[in-house]
Amino acid sequence: MCGICGFTGEPDRRTLQRMTDVVAHRGPDEAGHWENGDVSLGMRRLAIVDLATGQQPIFNEDHTIAVVFNGEIYNYPELQAELKEQGHRFRTDHSDTEVIVHLYEQYGDAFLHRLNGMFAIALWDIPRRRLLLARDRAGIKPLYFAQAGGRLIFASEIKSILQHPSISREPDYAALSHYLSLKNIPAPWSAFRGVQQLGPGQFAVFENGALSQRIWWRPVFAENLQLTEQEAAARIRALLEDAVRLQMRADVPFGAYLSGGVDSSSVVALMTQIGGRPVQTFSLVYSDELDNKTADQEYARLVAREFGTDHHEYVLGFQEVAESIDPVLDAFDEPFSGVTSTYFVTRLIAKHVKVALSGDGADELFGSYLAHRLAQPLHHFETLRDRARGSLTPEEAKLLAPFSDNLDYLSAVFDRGGEVDRRASLYLWSDHEKRELLSDKMLALSGGVETGDLIAKRYAEAQTKDPLNRALYCDFTTLLPDQVLAFVDRLSMAHSVEVRPPFLDHRLIEYAATIPGSLKIHNGREKHILKEAVRGLIPQSVIDRRKEGFVLPMDYWLLHNLRDKVEATLAPPRLAAHGLIRPEKVRAVLDAHYARSANHGPRIWNLMMFQLWWEKFFGAA
Repeated sequence: MCGICGFTGEPDRRTLQRMTDVVAHRGPDEAGHWENGDVSLGMRRLAIVDLATGQQPIFNEDHTIAVVFNGEIYNYPELQAELKEQGHRFRTDHSDTEVIVHLYEQYGDAFLHRLNGMFAIALWDIPRRRLLLARDRAGIKPLYFAQAGGRLIFASEIKSILQHPSISREPDYAALSHYLSLKNIPAPWSAFRGVQQLGPGQFAVFENGALSQRIWWRPVFAENLQLTEQEAAARIRALLEDAVRLQMRADVPFGAYLSGGVDSSSVVALMTQIGGRPVQTFSLVYSDELDNKTADQEYARLVAREFGTDHHEYVLGFQEVAESIDPVLDAFDEPFSGVTSTYFVTRLIAKHVKVALSGDGADELFGSYLAHRLAQPLHHFETLRDRARGSLTPEEAKLLAPFSDNLDYLSAVFDRGGEVDRRASLYLWSDHEKRELLSDKMLALSGGVETGDLIAKRYAEAQTKDPLNRALYCDFTTLLPDQVLAFVDRLSMAHSVEVRPPFLDHRLIEYAATIPGSLKIHNGREKHILKEAVRGLIPQSVIDRRKEGFVLPMDYWLLHNLRDKVEATLAPPRLAAHGLIRPEKVRAVLDAHYARSANHGPRIWNLMMFQLWWEKFFGAA
């Protein structure tokens, strides 16, 4: 695991040094720098595999190809054996990074398809003066880039690119408008004009002064309608087990996140079976007595006892959350109002291990969120609406589950328009609401961009008519890489911990894309096929428990402990520093929330993080 950076053109060691220094948290073990007349490559290394000889950049035999790399290639032993048979000579004993240069020699750009792992790669082909940037299939590892002064500049984090003297800090107002809806900046945008994100499953080539980009992998949903529940469950279990086995390859101690839900519990159970020794597990608990969070602690402890793990708990209170806002913003370099729980539990993990496995990705593969639970009922509601009031057969009622007892809500969502309009309405601020929230100045600066258009594009790409799988494709290509994996990466690397998600092994992703939505959410039961796959592996009470997201109790804290900070941050004089948001609309949101006539906690957190980010980079009033 590393932080990588670099740029094409004339070398500048001082700039390269600054770019690597600001991502030292991603690799505190050592630094690497290399230049020739055409490119400068830098890295910071967190030593996980090949501790003694895995320094980067790494070259091929004749030093014509150089690579810096962030991530892990889990199948590197098999690839190394294959490449040796083809005549390639390796300098290191078991470096996953060195496999990359030899695969490129052997297969060219198609080498990416041979990799099982999470990665952001920068590869310099010296004879061709060609820079290749690539990101893993799911977008687990980040990669940003910018073009300026005839150069291409890249890095694992925005803060590194901003160290280059050619880069300005001008905000991207269209990206910031999307943030208000999505709680994050979506690829290919960043919060800064000119700085872009490479998308998941995408690579870019900079050659002869020109940049080209291409998608090298995307999930293709092609449902196998002949698939039985038993077949699907067995295959998921086998693929998940092999993914855990591969991701337990490391030369340092490792552990696991444990929330007490199905996903993390399944990973812990398999780690215990495969490793044959106690696993170190880590959970987040709260100093406040919050009813909806007590269950997390109880179930995590139950799973820890069941599998004999060495279990650790991080006790969190509101004051620490308030004090963490600045370092969280530092980790992202952008406004972000998604989950930040990872920041705290990883602080504990860093005291014990360098690597932790997680259950991330299961929700986006098998269906869990509100948009997923709504997809099939809304699809069937169109034909059942006229008969939905009391005359449905039991089988028809199952088609509307879990909303068959809440038809008023289902009807209200259905009336918001077509499939894309309904989906877009579930985001934090709809495009219509943003037109009321944002000032005329902001609407003009953002060019009238609409987040609904971004969602429409994803649905148009989906290539399936299955309503749930269409919703899952949208989230797999937006929410998962831009928010879920982003907070896992930034907030774990802030503490120099590598997180590995077995559910995002590409073989499991590709198989999940063949499973009909009716097996993923069945009769309203979320992640049905996954729960059947892990039946007997983890306690049945964990399988049957109601899902609790790995989120902070922010709504409660905003109502109570953090109110003074909210009021100060969103005061009209501070909003006037940028003039992008209407103060009277913000006041109305605050008043409704504190009168408890509406729960605007997520919106308040969204606005507050935006304001604090703006002041950090562009100054306060």
